[in-house]
Amino acid sequence: ALHEGHVVSAQELTVLLQDVFTQNSRNLILFLQDTLSIDDFTYLSEPYGNKNPFQNEILQSSPSSLVLPAVDCKATRYLLSALQESGDWKLTNITNLDVSQLEVNTPKPNLLVVQLQPLVSGLNEISTLEAIAENDKIIGRLTMDLQERGIHFSVIYTAVRPSRISRRTDVVGELRRQLMATEEEDSLSYPPLNVTTGNDICILFYASNFSLKANSSVFIDLTNATFVMQNVDISSSECSGINTTLSLKYTKPVNGISSLEIRFLMTNRFYGGSARNWSTLDSVEIVQDGEKFAKFNVSVISAPAEYSFHCQLVGTSNLYPARLIPSNNEAKNWDVFISRLQV
Repeated sequence: ALHEGHVVSAQELTVLLQDVFTQNSRNLILFLQDTLSIDDFTYLSEPYGNKNPFQNEILQSSPSSLVLPAVDCKATRYLLSALQESGDWKLTNITNLDVSQLEVNTPKPNLLVVQLQPLVSGLNEISTLEAIAENDKIIGRLTMDLQERGIHFSVIYTAVRPSRISRRTDVVGELRRQLMATEEEDSLSYPPLNVTTGNDICILFYASNFSLKANSSVFIDLTNATFVMQNVDISSSECSGINTTLSLKYTKPVNGISSLEIRFLMTNRFYGGSARNWSTLDSVEIVQDGEKFAKFNVSVISAPAEYSFHCQLVGTSNLYPARLIPSNNEAKNWDVFISRLQV
């Protein structure tokens, strides 16, 4: 099971392919392209109708297959060097695309590396389409040759690096904004706060800014205390299959306040309409000095139970896409600002 957005690391890839390395077929073919992304398989095959560049059916005809949507760029190099260093494989780089001379009865199993033709950057979509179609034919021809000779083999089709997600000009601006956002996020060095139950991680909580304002005057920035210094007590957090509470307790977060507890109350329920479980942040509570109790209802913070929720701006402002709505009089004394919330 692969989680949405997860990038398979080099070590994970080695584990996933362990059965391929220990099998009986003794022939592993690595088709290596310069760039490739999972999106290419849908994007390049849809607009051109009968010009679908992916024609060979080796994936469908195989008795077993594995598709990994996102793999670390370093994984292929790591995989090749690991196989070579093991000394258990006979490495052959195929450049003339002729496998007729392949020796099948060698003491060591064969590792064939086939360098496919590059998809030169700057070409228009039709040229890219033709280049991938040509590579698809090469894969089909080589695998057909091996099948006709009765040679059992396994195939890996991958690339040195990912191609661009989108090649359409109408989304270049949007893509650039996404890249800028990614670069900005990468500059943040701290990991999420995690709450564990036994050995299992129950809650992961992250924000780039987590701050409050009391009585429209006292500003309390909790970002550093929560994520960097972790001067926060999470021992009162509770996890279960239905109700979960993230409790964050701070001692003297600012002059004039001796203690502050912020609780995020979440539920996990099955919804018949979507036939799946959803986790929902139902309410947020703030307890000041053990006696002043503020409660907020929450709008639109939910996600399928196996995924995380992410929002750029969460708080009490009417301008924020995900709002904390005061549900008692004490809550009206607080303003909450959370940027890039992920939970």
